[in-house]
Amino acid sequence: MQLAGKVALVTGGSLGIGEAIARAFGREGAHITVDYFHHREPAEHVCREIGHGRAIAVQADVSKVADIERLVQTTVEKFGRLDILVNNAGIEMPTPFLEVTEEQWDQQLAVDLKGPFFVAQAAARQMIKHKKGKIINISSVHEDLPMPGNAAYCAAKGGLRMLIRTLADELAPHHINVVGIGPGAIATPINKHTLEDPQKVQALLSTIPLGRIGKPEDVAGLAVWLASDAADYVTGTTFFIDGGLMVHAGSL
Repeated sequence: MQLAGKVALVTGGSLGIGEAIARAFGREGAHITVDYFHHREPAEHVCREIGHGRAIAVQADVSKVADIERLVQTTVEKFGRLDILVNNAGIEMPTPFLEVTEEQWDQQLAVDLKGPFFVAQAAARQMIKHKKGKIINISSVHEDLPMPGNAAYCAAKGGLRMLIRTLADELAPHHINVVGIGPGAIATPINKHTLEDPQKVQALLSTIPLGRIGKPEDVAGLAVWLASDAADYVTGTTFFIDGGLMVHAGSL
């Protein structure tokens, strides 16, 4: 029960990594707001499984500041405070650079960078009241590792990398820790097309020293530790959880 008595908000908490984090936080005793955009029933199912009035599902578009403020305010009204934020909501729209439209660029940056910025801002305003908080941002190995055909996504995650470091410095006087988690290849709906192609899977596995694709639960375990008091001296960095992908050199 590492998070007993804590209140957490998980954006994009209805599926994939967000769902696994919400469930893990629930097992560790936290009260949770599960944010969703489209997937209402999966979000409500997660809340029912956490049970005992300890979780609520709230629809909000994290690219809209009004929705963000309502999301955070609903959390505080229900549970009395906010201790932990997990900025998980994100989208990916793989497109060759020369074909990316203004609409695609705006949409990805709005969800993947603007969203984390303003959700963190609204959450930090609440955390400051209690002089303590944890802001965990789900980034990607692609905040550092280029991915041709996905320039907008990489740009957003690169921006998130610097946002994490800057906010960690600015919010440290308020005892708010700001960190990132950079997943590599994780079996989630966002990777559905790759995982359904045996050739792509084999090519991917050849770049992962540990020889397997990660599970959402792998990421959730790290998120629990970062959200707990055991990680109180950790801030301003990204923890890559990628089976060794970032350090794989290949053969000469």
